[in-house]
Amino acid sequence: MNIQYGKATLNNIEELVQLRLDYLLEDYGTLTDEQIEKMKASLPEYYLKHLNKDLFVYIAREEVIISCCFLLVSEKPANPSFINGRTGTVLNVYTKREYRRRGIARELMEQLLAEAEQMGLDFVELKATDAGYNLYKTVGFKDVDSKYHNMKRVFGKVL
Repeated sequence: MNIQYGKATLNNIEELVQLRLDYLLEDYGTLTDEQIEKMKASLPEYYLKHLNKDLFVYIAREEVIISCCFLLVSEKPANPSFINGRTGTVLNVYTKREYRRRGIARELMEQLLAEAEQMGLDFVELKATDAGYNLYKTVGFKDVDSKYHNMKRVFGKVL
């Protein structure tokens, strides 16, 4: 197994679109044709606009990309919890099924976290699935107790 690790470039957009869809299909269980088509249409433009600016995608590849994880960097007004005002959110940690349980996602997460620290981010956060929970604990993530409630308001039609 000759796996190469690095960061995605604009040349990887087509593969990143497919990996995102594969991840979402596995996470949600099913996607409608309309959802898939809308995401296929919007994701390339998103990656063109954000890749290696505020979105960093760490990849493992053999001949094609076999695993990835995304780091979305946000800048907010500083407060005591993020004094520099820069934080990161981990998204889309995904490894193709036939490559799982080989330490590939762990290696990508370690690269992501090392670079996040070099960027001076105050913290990196994520929402863990049951499948990824133990991996994240082993690379230093901890459960968060908060006096705040996680809430959202949805606008428009959700497909």
